[in-house]
Amino acid sequence: MKKLRSVKVGKSYLRQARARLEDAKDASADANYPYAVRLSQECVELSLKAVLKLVGIDYPKIHDVSDILIEVKDRFPNWFKAEIDFLRDSSKILVKKREPSLYGSEEAFLSPDEVMNKDDAEDAVMRAEKICNLCENLLTQI
Repeated sequence: MKKLRSVKVGKSYLRQARARLEDAKDASADANYPYAVRLSQECVELSLKAVLKLVGIDYPKIHDVSDILIEVKDRFPNWFKAEIDFLRDSSKILVKKREPSLYGSEEAFLSPDEVMNKDDAEDAVMRAEKICNLCENLLTQI
């Protein structure tokens, strides 16, 4: 029963992650780069939490769960484990950009638009898309 519930929650998280990814692509196309970065980070967070749920892991309520992912990597198939470094690095990169994408640099009196640029958004969306796809592929195998 718990396994079935974990799969249901994982599916829901991935649905939410996919919606954020699509919105991030739209935001990037509209040159709303900070919002694209923020949505990409949320997509990655939800995707990683989904796969942790799928393998029965209760994670701490934090934005970056990549360290937990590393600790339990043996619960994943080899093709997914081969991407663990990318998953971890991407999560850490995007979590660091989370706050500036929302608030800018308050100390330097810079807006989010002055802190995040097109390259930031394109990189964030690329990472989010790859991670979302990997996690959705894992779901189809479980």
